[in-house]
Amino acid sequence: MPTQKLYMDSIKSCYLKEFNAEVINIIGDMIELDKTLFYPVGGGQDWDQGIIKHHNKQINVLEVKGREKITHLVEPNHDLEIGQTIEGQIDWKRRYAHMKMHTAQHLISAVVYDLFDGVRTVGNQIRHDRSRIDFNPINFDDEMLTELIIETNERIKRGAELKVKIMSRDEINEIMPPERTNMDLVPPNVENLRVVVIGDNLDLCPCAGTHIQNISEIGEIEFLGKKSKGKGTQRFSYTLKDF
Repeated sequence: MPTQKLYMDSIKSCYLKEFNAEVINIIGDMIELDKTLFYPVGGGQDWDQGIIKHHNKQINVLEVKGREKITHLVEPNHDLEIGQTIEGQIDWKRRYAHMKMHTAQHLISAVVYDLFDGVRTVGNQIRHDRSRIDFNPINFDDEMLTELIIETNERIKRGAELKVKIMSRDEINEIMPPERTNMDLVPPNVENLRVVVIGDNLDLCPCAGTHIQNISEIGEIEFLGKKSKGKGTQRFSYTLKDF
């Protein structure tokens, strides 16, 4: 049975910090729950950490993996048992940093697409303290980077709300060109997708990650560096001021 992912329902659900769940499977130090707030590594975004509480004890959650079934790697020598009810608590500082970083990635990707003739995002890595995005085809010069950073931070200052929708492939393609939403990377048998929308279609992207309610929460992006990855691909690295 798939794990119920409590952070997926809406943008507001990404702000939940605690939950109750039942232990349904244990393999060594890997714990499976019937539902979870812990985000598993995937889509370029790092996993959540936090604690599991039971019987006045606390067990650290070190890593979270999986797609349909989510497993939580906990400290060794735990005494959890199948059928127990636990309370989970995520590391909010880490989660909120991921939410801001991931939303910043969507926004930066949209700005690059708009400013530089439809340049595609071909990869990303979202961490709590720094992140990176791979773009193709492009060769950033100093003027382009300055324009990108200024435009992105201006959009952040103006603000725009985010929302989550379930949309069909056809509905998405009617609003955004397929190359902007990377629809070619979505398995053809997947018809309905969870879509994160910024403002009035400022950006629209199929995504299972965690995000903030308004881009104004990002604060300000800071450029860290660029790196050629070959064949017209450049890596743009950034952090957030006072992350």
